Amino acid sequence: MILNYRSLGQGPPVMILHGLFGSLDNWMSMARALSEQFKVYLVDLRNHGSSFHDDQFNYQSMAEDLRQLVGELELGPISMVGHSMGGKAAMFFTDENPQQVSRLIVVDIGPRYYPVHHQQILKGLSAIDIEAVSSRGQADEQLKNYVENQGIRQFLLKNLKRNGSGSFSWKINLPTIREEIDNVGEGLPPGSVIRVPTLFVRGGKSDYITDEDIPKIEQQFPNATIKTIHDAGHWIHAEAPEALLKELTAFIN
Repeated sequence: MILNYRSLGQGPPVMILHGLFGSLDNWMSMARALSEQFKVYLVDLRNHGSSFHDDQFNYQSMAEDLRQLVGELELGPISMVGHSMGGKAAMFFTDENPQQVSRLIVVDIGPRYYPVHHQQILKGLSAIDIEAVSSRGQADEQLKNYVENQGIRQFLLKNLKRNGSGSFSWKINLPTIREEIDNVGEGLPPGSVIRVPTLFVRGGKSDYITDEDIPKIEQQFPNATIKTIHDAGHWIHAEAPEALLKELTAFIN
C-alpha cells in the first residue's frame, strides 16, 4: 500500500514527514513557503492522517513505506525533512537508502533511544467515548481530564474525523499506536553511520537534543550541521516558522 501524500510547487523534490499523532496538514504552511522553490511532497506516515492502518508500527516498516513511495513517484535523490518521529523515520530510511537522499534535515530529535513519555496522552485519547461524542467540544471536555494544555488538546483532536452519519472516528490507528508505542522511542542502530549531508535543527527551549547528545550525533552523522533556534521548543515549525524556513532553504540549496 502506498502512503497518502500531497504535492505542491515545482523544482527539486523535498519530502516532509510529520511527528507522532500528526499528519501532513501540520506542515502545510511550511510546504507552501518551500513550494516557491521546490516540489514539496507532504506525507502521512502509516497509522496517521489518511494513510493506511496496519498492525506493524516501527521505524523499519516506516522506512519501507517511504522506499515504496519514493519508487512509486520515480524520484531521484531527494531532500528529506522529518520532525520528531518523522525525523527518526527519515534517519532509518536514509540509513538503508543513502543513494536516495541528497540532503537530510532532522527537526528536534536525535538518533538515540528516547524513553516513552506519551502514556498520559494515550490514556486521554483512549478515554474519549468516540461513539457518544457529538462535537469536538465534548471530546475536548473529556480529554481535558488527562491533558491540561489546550494547544496540545487542539493538536490531538485534529485526529477526529466526522463520518457521513455525523458520528466521529479516529484518523490515527489508536489501538496499534497504544500497543506499539515503545517502538517510537527506538534509536538508530549504534553501528549506523550516515554520510549524507545532514542538518539537525533543535529548539532552544526543547530537551530533545541536548549538548550531551552532540558527540553521538557527530559520530553517526560525520557530515552533520547542528543549528539551534533559541526561541522555539519542540514544535519549531509552529513556534518559529520563519527561522526554520530560512535554515531549511539555505541547507537544501
